[in-house]
Amino acid sequence: MKKIINRKWMKVASIYVGTVIGAGFASGREIIEFFGVYGIKGIFGVIISGILFSLIGGLLLLKIFNNKISGFQELICKLFGKKFGLILDNIMTIFLYTGFSVMVAGSGAIFEEELGLSFNLGIIVMIVLSFIVFLFSLEGLSFINSLLVPLLIIGIIFTSIYLNIKEGYDLSNINGVNLTLKGNFLSSSLLYLGSNSLIIIIVFSSLLSLVDSKKTAILGGVSGGIILFILGLSILSSMLVYYDEVATMDIPMLRICNYIGSGYRKFYSIILWAAMFTTALANGFGIINKVSKSKYKNLIITLFCLLSIPLAKFGFSNLVATLYPISGVIGFVLLIFILVIL
Repeated sequence: MKKIINRKWMKVASIYVGTVIGAGFASGREIIEFFGVYGIKGIFGVIISGILFSLIGGLLLLKIFNNKISGFQELICKLFGKKFGLILDNIMTIFLYTGFSVMVAGSGAIFEEELGLSFNLGIIVMIVLSFIVFLFSLEGLSFINSLLVPLLIIGIIFTSIYLNIKEGYDLSNINGVNLTLKGNFLSSSLLYLGSNSLIIIIVFSSLLSLVDSKKTAILGGVSGGIILFILGLSILSSMLVYYDEVATMDIPMLRICNYIGSGYRKFYSIILWAAMFTTALANGFGIINKVSKSKYKNLIITLFCLLSIPLAKFGFSNLVATLYPISGVIGFVLLIFILVIL
């Protein structure tokens, strides 16, 4: 019995990490924007953010278990009533579709810019693999995250340790700035949690079959938050060393991987693609879970994957800049409602 519980909380933790560690996180761009800009103070921001991810992760999963929530629609109907809940659920479906399309666009960009392959090939590969995983619902999501998240952890931590040892932990950005449009390092920590909270809530609300006890809920949420803290700190330490060089780059981690070797840069681009893949699956799963019992499930999955192509053509960076701030605000408000009311 203990072995089963252990496997389940580890699966929950891997899904948690895979959901959050998307392109912005693994590329280093989000870490610079939310923490690196503050210099050493950003480290305290990452610590606060890590504590919040652990606490919120455990609390959310505990509430999902205690209230026996089996899907996002059920969650918001319980919070806001059936009528408004259905409206909000439809709005969230649009955000999930756009979130999936963003990752599909990112796959095309990685294939074209880093692997020297076709942009369209990157889109096709992401869609086909996502389609296969979606056919297996939660089992597929759990399996892929259990497979890829360890690769992400090893790649990010190795990159950080290697480069910091090589440079002698000589930080190029120590003082940083005190205030940005996000406020200071403390408010940035809260905003970073908010920017990820919507997709976390949607995915967590569909994990009841894995979260079979309070112990699983707490261990899965807290350990996932701890892993995110370690990965965030690893990326931040690298960003602070090379800050003057990469502060304005879209994908700073790929730039600093050149100091390990051009071959390693290619390897890290695959890690970055894996991060996009796990986040794409998290977005898609929020919709697929709603139709898991429908006799038209496979047709809906096919249409969902194919309809992401037109939006993906708008480009990765354009979609991120437009959609992420809006989803962040909605997610943060929803998070407060869940913690206070549910």
